[in-house]
Amino acid sequence: MVEKISTTLGGAQLTPNFTFFNYCQFFAAGGLCATVTHGGLTPVDVVKTRLQLEPSGSKENMMSMARSIVKADGPTGLLAGFGPTAVGYLIQGGAKFCGYEFFKKKSIDMLGSEQKAKEYRQLVYLGSASAAEVIATTLLTPLEAARIRLVSERGYARGLVGAVTRMGKEEGISGFYAGYIPILFKQVPYAIGQFYTNEMCHNFVNANVSEQKQASWGKSGEVGIQLGCGIVAGAAAAILSHPADTLLSKINRGNVGEGSAMTKLMRAAGQTGFAGLWAGLGTRILMTAALVSGQFLIYAQAKQLIGAPKGIEIS
Repeated sequence: MVEKISTTLGGAQLTPNFTFFNYCQFFAAGGLCATVTHGGLTPVDVVKTRLQLEPSGSKENMMSMARSIVKADGPTGLLAGFGPTAVGYLIQGGAKFCGYEFFKKKSIDMLGSEQKAKEYRQLVYLGSASAAEVIATTLLTPLEAARIRLVSERGYARGLVGAVTRMGKEEGISGFYAGYIPILFKQVPYAIGQFYTNEMCHNFVNANVSEQKQASWGKSGEVGIQLGCGIVAGAAAAILSHPADTLLSKINRGNVGEGSAMTKLMRAAGQTGFAGLWAGLGTRILMTAALVSGQFLIYAQAKQLIGAPKGIEIS
């Protein structure tokens, strides 16, 4: 499943020599896994976004809001914003997974030896995940802003191109990146939990189960390990990013006054309190565990299908 790093001897290269085409393969596999998983959750995102925009004290819940949307807009109303979601996460997923592979390789090469790579493996995982997510979020944020407008304002535009065009004309570039910094506070911890935890889980499995034993389990064992590690990684991603997700939801409801995005974020934190930051965590862990495990499974299997190189393992 992975390509182990090799000791530098006589000028030999420490990591595999990934080509531009290989990174295109990583991008394609990452874009596919993110699009499939996030696209499949579009109805949930639509309902969640509408609930976040409900006034304080609203009695609406997931089921009642879903019924209201279907009654007002028909079943297709639950797919509002599917275009931006699909395109956005195709780009975001591709950039994140490809970026992680790129930064992990470059970090290992910069350290210069297998011993140092093992010594600093945690920093390699953390730094690679963070750098990849910053790039991915920068690419996703404008499309996510367009999606929210399509979902929250009925008749705002006809599809992705119309929404992006209207936002560009009316608000300029600032409209697309109005909540960029607060989103990073959510997405970077999410990516750290996702990639760092997945790597550590695979390291644990590899340290305790021999390659021969894993091979004897066949395809079902391979898929089981990928899903199991992904589930744990998804739970970690949910926990690390949940406080920021809660605050962003509160900001979206519009009950935190005026000011910059960071001012609103700090004000929302003060209003919410520590305990309130963790409201709804259980449900989010279940959703994120399913999402992340599905992404890692699809990513690994898609790479095999298109003949992409294996990822680099520090062991």
